[in-house]
Amino acid sequence: MPVITCIEDLKRLHRKRTPRMFWDYCESGSYTEQTFRDNSADFSLIRLRQRVARDLSDRVLSGRMLGQAVTMPVALAPVGSTGMQHPDGEILAARAAARFGVPFTLSTMSICSIEDVAAATPDPFWFQLYVMRDEDFVDRIIERARAAKCSALVLTLDLQIIGQRHKDLKNGLTSPPRLTLPNILNMATKPRWSLGMLKTPRRQFRNIVGHVKGVTNLADLSAWTNEQFDPKLDWSKVTRIRDQWGGKLVLKGILDAEDAQMAVDAGADAIVVSNHGGRQLDGALSSIRMLPSIVRAVGGKTEIWLDSGIRSGQDVLKALALGATGTMIGRAYIHGLGAMGEAGVTKALEVIRKELDVTMALCGERDVAHLGPQNLLVPADFEGKWA
Repeated sequence: MPVITCIEDLKRLHRKRTPRMFWDYCESGSYTEQTFRDNSADFSLIRLRQRVARDLSDRVLSGRMLGQAVTMPVALAPVGSTGMQHPDGEILAARAAARFGVPFTLSTMSICSIEDVAAATPDPFWFQLYVMRDEDFVDRIIERARAAKCSALVLTLDLQIIGQRHKDLKNGLTSPPRLTLPNILNMATKPRWSLGMLKTPRRQFRNIVGHVKGVTNLADLSAWTNEQFDPKLDWSKVTRIRDQWGGKLVLKGILDAEDAQMAVDAGADAIVVSNHGGRQLDGALSSIRMLPSIVRAVGGKTEIWLDSGIRSGQDVLKALALGATGTMIGRAYIHGLGAMGEAGVTKALEVIRKELDVTMALCGERDVAHLGPQNLLVPADFEGKWA
């Protein structure tokens, strides 16, 4: 067993053990991937303020997200095709999150269905919704999430039109993968992954197959998915979904202060500052750069979480110090899952928690609730030069 010290260690194992098309799906962005790169790189521009000779005993990382007790202010973000990174990936990640004491969010485009995860995990989880043209499908999947006792609905707003990801097109990405000669040869070099996939029946989008009329095979599924994301999604539809759901509502994909205010007006219990991990609008600013202006616009009116670019506990601390009340991680835990399954997700969470704890202490703080601008040294032009 290799010694795991950071998310980068898990990332290397993930790349080694997972077929190329699913590794590329995880570790890529749209077009030139500028925003994908900036999401992580911009964290490195923020420096930490070291303080000494302070009582650092009895440190507190725990808090609440949407009223739910969490062992640290981190939730697992929704990631499509998680069950292709590792067999039964969504189930394994949900179990690890429940045991660790942080929320797990299941994607509409998951391999394991809502019902699969609900039957296999001890705690309620959150469900992420993509709004489709097929309103009957949307209505029914909301009811399925309610029946599964999902404790929050995470409505993604930034995927009305799918951004082009060059690597996915070149790899012919599908779930399950098409059995082309290059794919077969590549999968043959990943025996652990291949054997696991042979053992599980969960190899396609089980939230969709069997729940949409006429979708019975891979060709039907691809055709349905490509034409279904709703380009007419607007705030009136958000309101309709909010009223239909009737529970905790999180609006994800906010990257502008005006949109953040409109999300608050629409009744969001939390907003997620996110650019879809750089997979949608390439050339958009990183989430961490946009966070301060959004905090100024709506801080205190709703919970504000930071998503996209977090790869360490130090990144979590920087987001909290800039005003986020919580964070979401995607690739960081997917690297753990692809590397070591359920144990890898747990390891990713352990790495982030330790980094957050040690860094907070060396900044002279004992409680994540007390983190703020006083803990950072931020370049004067970090956000202002684009105003």
